[in-house]
Amino acid sequence: MNSKSKILNKNILKSAWRESFVKLRPASMMKNPVMFTVEIGTLVMIAVTCISLFVQNGSVGSFGYNLAITLILVITLLFANLAEAIAEARGKAQANALKKTRTNTMAKRLLVDGTVKMVNAAELRKNDIFIAEADDVIAADGEITEGFASIDESAITGESAPVIREAETDHNSVIGGTKVLSDTIKIKVTSEPGESFLDKMIALVEGANRQKTPNEIALTILLASFTVVFLIVTVTLQPFAAYSNTLLSVAALVSLFVCLIPTTIGGLLSAIGIAGMDRALSANIIAKSGKAVETAGDIDVLLLDKTGTITIGNRKATHFYSLDGTDETEFARLCAMSSASDNTPEGKSIIELAGASDVFLDDLKDIEVDEFVKFSAETRMSGVDLKDGRQIRKGAWDAIEKWCDIVPELLCQLQDKVREIAEKGGTPLALGVDKKAVGVIQLEDIIKPGIQERFARFRKMGLKTVMVTGDNPLTAAYIAKQAGVDDFIAEAKPEDKLLYIKKEQEAGKLVAMMGDGTNDAPALAQADVGIAMNSGTQAAKEAANMVDLDNDPTKLLEVVEIGKQLLITRGNVTTFSIANDVAKYFAIVPALFAISIPGLNVLNIMGLASPESAILSAVIFNAVIIPALIPLALRGVKYRPMGASQLLTRNLLVYGLGGIILPFIGIKFIDVIVNLFL
Repeated sequence: MNSKSKILNKNILKSAWRESFVKLRPASMMKNPVMFTVEIGTLVMIAVTCISLFVQNGSVGSFGYNLAITLILVITLLFANLAEAIAEARGKAQANALKKTRTNTMAKRLLVDGTVKMVNAAELRKNDIFIAEADDVIAADGEITEGFASIDESAITGESAPVIREAETDHNSVIGGTKVLSDTIKIKVTSEPGESFLDKMIALVEGANRQKTPNEIALTILLASFTVVFLIVTVTLQPFAAYSNTLLSVAALVSLFVCLIPTTIGGLLSAIGIAGMDRALSANIIAKSGKAVETAGDIDVLLLDKTGTITIGNRKATHFYSLDGTDETEFARLCAMSSASDNTPEGKSIIELAGASDVFLDDLKDIEVDEFVKFSAETRMSGVDLKDGRQIRKGAWDAIEKWCDIVPELLCQLQDKVREIAEKGGTPLALGVDKKAVGVIQLEDIIKPGIQERFARFRKMGLKTVMVTGDNPLTAAYIAKQAGVDDFIAEAKPEDKLLYIKKEQEAGKLVAMMGDGTNDAPALAQADVGIAMNSGTQAAKEAANMVDLDNDPTKLLEVVEIGKQLLITRGNVTTFSIANDVAKYFAIVPALFAISIPGLNVLNIMGLASPESAILSAVIFNAVIIPALIPLALRGVKYRPMGASQLLTRNLLVYGLGGIILPFIGIKFIDVIVNLFL
């Protein structure tokens, strides 16, 4: 997936050329109103060409001239179809590569009585449980219910480095077709046959039944309106010509009509949309619809998790501060005990730090535990209840403060230490024993190198960045300032993210966020662009409209750029398509009335040799500009972060002014070549 194939290669071109002829069917062409009218004009010219074999008069024209116009119109249709066919062929090539990963895998299904039965993967149904061991290919999408394993996901993501998946974490999701490298896991199937992640990817990249996005539909309607306007203009020219005693041939009128309607964007519009989806897929992002990719380009607000996005990896415990007189070794032991059931990286780092403090961690195994208390977003605490009656809790300072009865003297001491840690950018975790606060654990974050520059780029785009963190406001404010984000949500609960997104949306903003846990699902569903990490829970992936195969928290930034590139490419090609009509007007209109109204020759500013060569040159340019722009449509216009006004000015100069000047040069050059053969 990460290996980016060339935009054009021999196999893709061969397949696309065949498909471009198939797409000439009226049923297929009707999906594109602009090119469908060109096809009607081509059919008219085929009829006129046949008539001109037997009838020779001014309105019919000569057979050779009509044949030349007809062939050029056919080539115009083929080039327009070729653009879409190439985009689809690239998707089908990716789909075929994905299909090769599907094998007749056998699965060890776990029956109700506890026995294991070997079955074909196709026999697995949602909620079935199967066992996967080292060297097994995972038979279906699912969530690990027991155990942990190293998984090779290269068949799906293209990344050779194995990943760790573990039960009862937010990284418990596995994909059918990937391979277990070590250990044994139990997996609960989360999809029915034909609805797996791989099936959805194949359907997506094949793109044959791709739904148009709202912006694409709106632009199609606009282009159809332009086509109707120019059809009226062309038809009404005939009465004017009759009034001025000008004889207009059918070929001349059809040529004028085809050159004036926006054939360039009409031929490339679909290809631009498909290529946008392809670029997202090349970045290992699975978008459930083209609308999601397109919307990403209009995003106003980005919600970013602090850990892994703004800071490097996970926080680590760096200091223990005993504040109630508890012996340092005993305090470290209590900290380790509070983390005995904490499988988070932070919890494991606390145990590691306690081990560095000469605590005999093996003693922890002999502790008689009554109940492990897991962390929850509501309590924001975790810990352990011992059989000797002791209760040990660690968690956010305000949560421990509510849980404990703290004497005023110790309260001030604890508050000072919490503030000191937070003001330096650390994260303080308070420790309580039997509802008495005993000290503070310091966790530290490291801000990613270069993250400030990335946020500065987004600020140039006019985007607001919001850091989401469970840290207290002091720590959050420090890290937000260091990273350069515009706002932050401290001590964030699931409902806090949801409320923030709704507030921004009510203000007319489009919001994007990334998440991986079940508690992120409501916010992911509410966001205009929600990206779930592939390693996340099934609930998160179902709620989001994009899935990141690389599980990279910074991918949200890349998604926005892909979306903007799609919108800019479509806008620039549209601008160029409309602008290049000016030169064609100056080429054809003087040619139509050159004999009857000599004064119009002043409009022949290109000095075209004859009316016939002028019309032929304009029609040829109209045809060849489409394949010339296919690489641009597929690759996309390079995006540079800048303000909207700067971007508009630059694009108008390049594609607006360029769209006016280039056709004058191109048509004149073609006219010179054409006159060598006339």
